[in-house]
Amino acid sequence: RVINMRGVYGKSMIVPFVGQWRSERALAGGGILLDQGIHMVDLLRLFGGEFPEVQSLVSNDFWKFDVEDNAFAIMRNAHGVVAMLHSSATQWRHLFALEVSLENGYISLEGLLTGSKSYGEECLMVGRRNDSGKGALERTEKKYLKDNSWRDEIYEFADAVLGRGPLVHGSSAEALATMRTVYRIYHSDPRWRAAWGIANPDD
Repeated sequence: RVINMRGVYGKSMIVPFVGQWRSERALAGGGILLDQGIHMVDLLRLFGGEFPEVQSLVSNDFWKFDVEDNAFAIMRNAHGVVAMLHSSATQWRHLFALEVSLENGYISLEGLLTGSKSYGEECLMVGRRNDSGKGALERTEKKYLKDNSWRDEIYEFADAVLGRGPLVHGSSAEALATMRTVYRIYHSDPRWRAAWGIANPDD
């Protein structure tokens, strides 16, 4: 059983190309949360389901574009599972990290296989709970050096379109639910909501 989760997805800028679409609200719709952090939101939803209760702080205080450069959120689902999220464009070393605390241990994923290699190797760590008071003493670690996720998703999508199998992952309903969670985060910060007229996504 999942107890809580903590996710950080950070990079050093809003954009790899300043002044183009990712830094303009009219074109991008949002900043680092919508662009990068949405993938962490998707993972938190995968393990925690819906998070109707959201508290957040959203800001553009550093890069000063009209999109956010930092978003902090604390969310709780109907079963009491709490998830913390930080999506940042002021993380001076690129970072992708997800920690899931479970009844009998934890799972920690760090790194992300990208073309730039700037997030480091993907490493999955699994630790088992130890009641000695010294924390988890037994841990296994596995590194992933190849990413087949895009290939597997395209194959699954093509099979679904051609009637050879169901669409298991990444449905439009899942995408909409993840977008709704992102906008709950935007809407939850009263200053951000007022500044940009963010409507309540649950209305």
